[in-house]
Order: sequence, then structure tokens, then C-alpha cells
Amino acid sequence: MRVVLDTNVFVSGVFFAGPPSQILQSWRDEELTVVVSHPIMAEYHRVGRVLAARFDGMDLDPLLALVTVRAEFVESSDVAAGATEDPDDDKFLAAALLGAVDCVISGDKHLLRASGWRGIEVRTPRRFVDEHLRRV
Repeated sequence: MRVVLDTNVFVSGVFFAGPPSQILQSWRDEELTVVVSHPIMAEYHRVGRVLAARFDGMDLDPLLALVTVRAEFVESSDVAAGATEDPDDDKFLAAALLGAVDCVISGDKHLLRASGWRGIEVRTPRRFVDEHLRRV
């Protein structure tokens, strides 16, 4: 399954237990393909620097290096300009469209409201885990 991870999911998955962590583990176990663009990576890095400055010992660099090697990169594009109420969120839908992903995973209200745009589903981490990662 191909997914785009919003920054809040990526960061939460690194530092906290719960659905975002389960999603990252599924990616590390090669059950998911994470699709990113350079603007998404730039945001991951920016947030990582902010957290590292605020919280001693927090370091996203090892996982960011893994993303650089293991994620699938798509070109950045303004194809999703105006798709959400927050222009900063459009890059996630653009990557999803260009990367032909199954789902964007996010807790962001603007992205969640855009679910269905050009057939792209946006799911909360909990809903994604419940629908796609739970094994009976």
C-alpha cells in the first residue's frame, strides 16, 4: 500500500506510541511504501530541527536518513494548489496525486476535510490502522 504521511503523523510516530508509531513500523517492515516530495522532506527537516532545539535528546536525523533512502520521491508540483483551506497542506495532496497513493494519513483538519479530492482519501492514523493494519 502506498501512503503519504503528514508531518504530524511522521513526528508523532517517531516520539510516541500509538497509531502513528504502528504506521512507521509497518513502513520499516516494508508493508507500506511512503511517498514524499522535496517540500514534504523540507517540512520534516524543519520540524525535526525545532523539536531538537526544544527537547534535549530528540533527534529525527536517523529516520530522516531512512526516508531519504527508502521512501519514493515524486516531483513537487502545484497541481493541488487550493485543494485545502491551508496552502501549506496542498503539498501532501500533490504528492499523493503524483505518486498514485492509496491514502494520505493525517490528523490535520484541513487535509481531513479535503478527503475525496481527485479520489484521494485522507484518513486519521487511528482509522488507517483500524482499516488497513489490524490483523485478525
